[in-house]
Amino acid sequence: MGDRGLYRRVAIKPDALDPSALVAEVARPDSGATVLFLGTARDHSPGKEGVTHLDYEIYHEFVEAKLGEVLDAAFEQWSVLSAVVEHRVGRVEIGEASVAVAVSSAHRNDAFSAARFVIDSLKESAPIWKRENWPGGSVWVEGA
Repeated sequence: MGDRGLYRRVAIKPDALDPSALVAEVARPDSGATVLFLGTARDHSPGKEGVTHLDYEIYHEFVEAKLGEVLDAAFEQWSVLSAVVEHRVGRVEIGEASVAVAVSSAHRNDAFSAARFVIDSLKESAPIWKRENWPGGSVWVEGA
């Protein structure tokens, strides 16, 4: 099998996320499982209907470092071979992905567990701010 090394990448970007490219990026011949999580903008939130779009602001340097730490922890806890996290900044339309986590491992349990850990940790600890917009108003909301 040889030593292919582990792979990880974090990106903060204004452009649309490409799920197919992320899956291809974490693909490896020694991987038996790939998990892709997409967090998408929805048209409602608790007590609010008619959300038209979201705006994200991020403290770039800190978020990239924090996400790197989260990926390091995932690699330590599970048998992860490759992992990529991308998060949008700026305007995100309803139905578009604002965050993506792609993880590959030899076995599905590790891939599922690591991907869930990464997205949950991101939501809990990364300084990412979201504003929900609707006709006639907007509000900044905290993560989950």
